[in-house]
Amino acid sequence: MTADGAHNDAQPEEPVATADGTVRPSAAVSSPPAIGESSGIDIALADLQGLEEVVDREALRDICHSFFDLFNLSVRVFGADGTLLADAHEDAEIHAYLRTVPSARVALAKDVDAVQRLVPRKEEARHTEITGAVYDVVPLVYQGRPVGRFVVGPYLPAEMREVPAALLALGDLDRERVRDLLTAMPRVREPTAKRIRAHLRRVVDLLLFASHRAHLTSEMHVASVRASYRELAEKTAKLQSAYDRLRELDRLKSNFLATVSHELRTPLTSIIGYSEMLETGIAGELNAEQKDFVATIHGKGDQLLQLISSLLDLSKLEQGVMTLHRERVDPGELLAEVAKTMVPAAHRKSIVLETHREEGLPLVDADPVRLRQVLFNLAENAVKFTPEGGSVRFRAETTELEPEGGDTLGAVLMAAPERAIALSIEDTGIGMPPTELARIFDAFYQVDSSSTREHGGTGLGLSIVKRLIDAHGGSVRVESEPGAGTRFTVLLPETGSDIGVGGT
Repeated sequence: MTADGAHNDAQPEEPVATADGTVRPSAAVSSPPAIGESSGIDIALADLQGLEEVVDREALRDICHSFFDLFNLSVRVFGADGTLLADAHEDAEIHAYLRTVPSARVALAKDVDAVQRLVPRKEEARHTEITGAVYDVVPLVYQGRPVGRFVVGPYLPAEMREVPAALLALGDLDRERVRDLLTAMPRVREPTAKRIRAHLRRVVDLLLFASHRAHLTSEMHVASVRASYRELAEKTAKLQSAYDRLRELDRLKSNFLATVSHELRTPLTSIIGYSEMLETGIAGELNAEQKDFVATIHGKGDQLLQLISSLLDLSKLEQGVMTLHRERVDPGELLAEVAKTMVPAAHRKSIVLETHREEGLPLVDADPVRLRQVLFNLAENAVKFTPEGGSVRFRAETTELEPEGGDTLGAVLMAAPERAIALSIEDTGIGMPPTELARIFDAFYQVDSSSTREHGGTGLGLSIVKRLIDAHGGSVRVESEPGAGTRFTVLLPETGSDIGVGGT
C-alpha cells in the first residue's frame, strides 16, 4: 500500500479529473486497434481486448443499479480504454459541501484524479480520499488479459469513528456539519465490502462470458456467410463465363450454319435447274435409264434444298432476325389447304384424311406463310409415321387456354379465361413413349436416332415448328401413345399477339 492507501501494482494513466467528484476517462487514452489489426487480437481464437467490445451497456447499467439499490454503494464500470460503460451513483452531501470551500475543492479534485489513475492489472487497488471514505478499484481479467475495471465507493469503513485530521486541517469548515454529513455516508465492514466486490466481479464475469460467446458465435456465423458468399460468387462467375462461352459458341454455330447453307443453296439451285431442263428434253431426248438418273438427281436436290432451307430458318429464329409478316388469317381454311396438299402422299399409302372445321371460327393475326409451314410440317410427319391403311384427322376449333400451373378454379374466380384457336393434327401412327415427349422439340433430336431407322429426317422440323408458334405468341402441345398414334395441337390466341421474332 502507498501512503494514500492504494496498492502499488496499479499503473497510472493520464486522467481528466472533474471538480464535482465524478470519475471521467482521460482524453489522452487512445482507442484500441480493431480486432485482427496490429493489436494481435484474433476473434477466431476467442481473443478479447476490451470489455466494451462485446458487453451490452444496458445490461451493465442494470447490474450497477441493482447493486446500488441493494447496498446503497456507487458503482462505475470502465472499459479497457478507460471508457465509462455504466454508472450508478448518488453524489454524497459531504462532497457537495466540500466543493463550496476552495481548499477542500482542490483536495477533493486530487482524490478524484488519483482514483482515475488507478488501473490495476491483477490485484484490487484502494484509494482513501480526504474525507476518510474509500474507493475500491477491481480489475476485470478475462482469459488472462485485463479487459476493464469497476470502482465501488466512496464509502466509509465501519470502524472509522473520528473525522480525519487532514480534513479538519483544511480550515474554513463547519466541523459539526462535517461530522453530521460524514455520519450520513454509507458505512461497510471490510468483510462485507469484500463479498460485495467478489459478487459483483462474478456477475460481470458471467455477463462478459455470455456476451463474448454470443459475439464469437455471431462473428463466426458472419465469417461463414462471407466464405459461402465468396464461394457462391466464384461459382457464379465460373457459370457466367461458361454461359457466355456457350452463347458465343452457339452464335458461331448459327453463323456457320447460315453461311454454309447460303453458300450451298446457290450451286444446288443450279443443279436442280439443270436436272429439270434435262427432264424436259431441252438438251435432247433421254432414254429410260437416263431419265431415272436425272429424276433421282432432281429428287435428292429437292430434299437437300429443303434441308438447307430448314437450317436457314433455324438460324434466323435462333438469332432473332426472322420477320413475321402478320395479317388476318382464317385458320380453318389454312388447315384445309394443308390437308388437300397431303392428299397425294396419303393416297400412296392408302391413308384416310379427315377434316373438321368448326363454324364461325374467328380470324387470327399470323404470318400465313410461316403458319402454313408449321401445319405442313406436322401433317407431313403424321402421314410419314402412319402405316398403310391408317388415318389422319385435321381439326380446327375454338378452345380456352388453361392458366399456367393448372389453377383453373383460381383463373375462373379472378378473370375470364382467354380464348384461343386450336389446330390439331392427329394420326394413328407408331406413336412415341412419354419419356421422349419432352425432347422432341430440340433441334436435331430424333426419337429413333439409330443408323437403321426406318424413317429419315434431320430432326429440325419440330424445333422450327415450336419456335415459329412461340413467335406468334401461341403454344404447341403433343399427346402420344406408342402404337396408338400422336396428336399435335397448335394453340393461337384468338385476338392475335404482338409478340414476334426480331422485334416484329
